[in-house]
Amino acid sequence: MALFSSRNSSRSRSSLPYLVFLLIAAFFVFKVDILISQSFSSARRNLEKTPNRIVVNPKKSPEERVVDSLPVVLVNGTFDQHIMISWGEDRGKILENGEFLTLSLDKLSGSGFQSKKEYLFAKVDMQIKLVPGNSAGTVTTFYLSSQGNKHDEIDFEFLGNSTGNPYTLHTNVFSLGQGNREQQFFLWFDPTADYHTYSILWNSKCIIFYVDGIPIREYKNLERVGVSYLKFQPMRLYSSLWNADDWATQGGRVKTNWKLAPFVASYKNFTYEACIYSRLTSSSSCDIDSPPSTNNSWLTYELDRRSRVRMKALQKKHMIYDYCNDKWRFPKGPAPECKLLQ
Repeated sequence: MALFSSRNSSRSRSSLPYLVFLLIAAFFVFKVDILISQSFSSARRNLEKTPNRIVVNPKKSPEERVVDSLPVVLVNGTFDQHIMISWGEDRGKILENGEFLTLSLDKLSGSGFQSKKEYLFAKVDMQIKLVPGNSAGTVTTFYLSSQGNKHDEIDFEFLGNSTGNPYTLHTNVFSLGQGNREQQFFLWFDPTADYHTYSILWNSKCIIFYVDGIPIREYKNLERVGVSYLKFQPMRLYSSLWNADDWATQGGRVKTNWKLAPFVASYKNFTYEACIYSRLTSSSSCDIDSPPSTNNSWLTYELDRRSRVRMKALQKKHMIYDYCNDKWRFPKGPAPECKLLQ
């Protein structure tokens, strides 16, 4: 009996280094996955060839900016009026008299669309049904962006996975070309079984990400502590479906199964309220210094205490990564906004 116990103890001690190695390897793979995903936005912008944007001159005073006579635009319109397919040839389709849109991906190319107008502050809503089944290697995006090395960007990015495994909802905020503000979530529903509403509210006070009307993330204007904010560059709305199997699913370990192509994401019920930016006058259709009316209260909206508590509870349950808590990537400490965004 003593000999048997000794042998078991010896085996346990000999297996311990392997267990430690496996734990370290798993941790390293997760971190590499996060680092690889940082290259996503730049790769996508190289893929999607879109025209250059204009940057509003921040030195101009409100009086120097010519404000159009148009009010804040409220649209419950159709895709053919407000959206254009920007790449992918016939892989992007506007159907059913403009009320329905699909993007598809095959081995040759993905596809994408963009808004016809540029916005300088907006609230946009889109119902999306993601690629069903084995979506490993695919990435579906829904985001606002300007362009250039100092671009601004507000991202929803849906990273596909193998059948039975959840999508990863990846969010990020770029200001003047600086990102590294990732937060990731597992959704509490199957985003491929039905349409769900994804929304971005962007005004001079904050940026709020919503899923089905529920806030999941808030990024505040903290210029007072030296954090740059997105308020001078007009942005367009974009969406795309493309292949990123070198990194998108489990760090690139799971590749796209092209036998299942074409992969299709579907869109409907696009609405927006926005300050339309004019290249001709370098001005917005909104006077952001005037008192908000009933129709444009979103321009000054912020989460109240109750909504913020609800958001924090959701994050605690469904958030799987937060850049503010990543000491491995940021050994010198979190970004200055992190403590103030808690």
